[in-house]
Amino acid sequence: KPHRIYREIDGPLLFMFAGLFVVVAGAEKTLLTPEMIAWAKNIGLDDVWRLSGFTAVLSNIMSNVPAVLALRPFVPGLENPERAWLVVAMSSTLAGNFTLLGSVANLIVAEQAKAAGKELSFSAFFKVGLPLTLVTLAACTAWLAFTT
Repeated sequence: KPHRIYREIDGPLLFMFAGLFVVVAGAEKTLLTPEMIAWAKNIGLDDVWRLSGFTAVLSNIMSNVPAVLALRPFVPGLENPERAWLVVAMSSTLAGNFTLLGSVANLIVAEQAKAAGKELSFSAFFKVGLPLTLVTLAACTAWLAFTT
């Protein structure tokens, strides 16, 4: 029945996602100038380790999905775009585990936990996220560096 489905829709979450994509689109139009794209090419994003680190940092500044959208104009101009997309996908996904803010999915889980009476703090998440992210990011970046 439709009313049962509509009852499950999380309006604030949908509003947040819509706002997120509006902000990312606005940032792309105003910040990603040809000069900025040229600068990114000059910092050596063709290197798997550098691209992985850059993506991980960006993912924790603006969350992983917007980071991938922000990197979209840079990847086609890199030496090996197919490998670069693999690195961006891997790094943004794993970097989302670093902090509670690294991924929108983390925020959704934290909100669900709070609704169930369990508090998921930033520091508790970080105690697990820090080593988990560093180990998995290093291992997977090494694997991509040597296999692609």
